[in-house]
Amino acid sequence: MSDEPDTSVPLDPHAGDDDPILLDRIDALRVLRASSVEEKSELLAAIGGPGKVEQEIVSQLSKVKPLWLLDTFPEAHRLAMRSLEVLDRNGSRNAELPPMGPLKPIAQWIVQQLTRWIVKGYINTLVTNIRKLYERREANSIWGSPAHVMLRRSRINAVQVEQGFKGNPVGVPAFLLGGAFLSTILSAIVNAVSEALQDSVLAAVVGVIAVLLLAALSWAAIYSAAVARRRIRLTTDQPIQALYDAVGAAGDPPRDQSYNFAVIAIILMVLAVVVVPPVAYFVITNLGT
Repeated sequence: MSDEPDTSVPLDPHAGDDDPILLDRIDALRVLRASSVEEKSELLAAIGGPGKVEQEIVSQLSKVKPLWLLDTFPEAHRLAMRSLEVLDRNGSRNAELPPMGPLKPIAQWIVQQLTRWIVKGYINTLVTNIRKLYERREANSIWGSPAHVMLRRSRINAVQVEQGFKGNPVGVPAFLLGGAFLSTILSAIVNAVSEALQDSVLAAVVGVIAVLLLAALSWAAIYSAAVARRRIRLTTDQPIQALYDAVGAAGDPPRDQSYNFAVIAIILMVLAVVVVPPVAYFVITNLGT
């Protein structure tokens, strides 16, 4: 056996917890050694620089505890899982619509599909992020510590429920979204529009239909985004934020796509009002000449 001293990292899980040598070698962790709030702020500014992202990196890395609020984490985890269950069950249910006569069933189906798209997409993203967060915090916690035990159990829960929560964000059979079926429908629509544009009257009719269709889709997108945002806010916003606060230094929870849907709706409305009528007028004028 060699007489050289062993310089490897000690196997004792608690060794080095309060060792200033290791902490002082890492710039971001020097914040832990600051004796006052002012000194910590100066170190954050000096190490991270003026960038917001860089300062957040330093702040998050300097908080070395795997669980920031150890006592409240179990309850926050349970409440987050319950809120996801409630949102998954109720998030894509039919919403109340204003009176629309015979068009109401069609409008209700479209709104339900768009709402389901937003809600299910948000749930899919959220459960995956929570599972990954638990895995990573478990990996950097002291083996056998209370935080490690809590994170291990919570991670097992997250893995178990992840596949159950995940699903098709659109309530339409998969074969209807397949390439062959979808391409056939699109080809038929393109051919019909091409034939219609050969006649000025039919071109005008196509223009009116396009405006009405885009306006209807815009309204449906805005309404669906509002419904989804309201249901997500009622169920998961506060519980998920409480969970991330309990974990600590984990950044912001993922957000839903309701805002993006609203932006898409505005773009569709602009297309319907600004772009389609001039294009239709141009086509009809050229056909007339």
